[in-house]
Amino acid sequence: MASMVPYDRYARALRNWPFDEIDRFFDAPFAALSTGNAGFKMNVEDAGDRYVVTAELPGVTRDQIDVELNEGRLSVSVEKKESDEEKGKNYLYKESGEWSATRGVYLKDAAVSGLSAKLEGGILTVNVPKQVEKANVTKVSID
Repeated sequence: MASMVPYDRYARALRNWPFDEIDRFFDAPFAALSTGNAGFKMNVEDAGDRYVVTAELPGVTRDQIDVELNEGRLSVSVEKKESDEEKGKNYLYKESGEWSATRGVYLKDAAVSGLSAKLEGGILTVNVPKQVEKANVTKVSID
């Protein structure tokens, strides 16, 4: 039973067998640019006085998520690991497993204080208040 291979994976492997590795080699530099390999979907909304960032994280617990704001860059990192209960099972076919992903967005006027995050129904919602922009230009009088 352990040597069983689902038909769709076996057929897919044989379909492009001689050229699959060549295609993967030439696609590798562009893999980071595609949105399909992002790991999870994330939306950023400008809600006037704050930013609302939502991330779709089904099956992930609070302990597996790390949210960090560092000099205007909001990073959401997820590291999902299998539990000991799942490791003891004898799966014939399994698509879920251990994975990690990090997504980030730069919010130029994000305030450090007043951040809040909530995980509900597989959706992480992070509220980032905006700070009043400070003038970076100082006029100097000439004597």
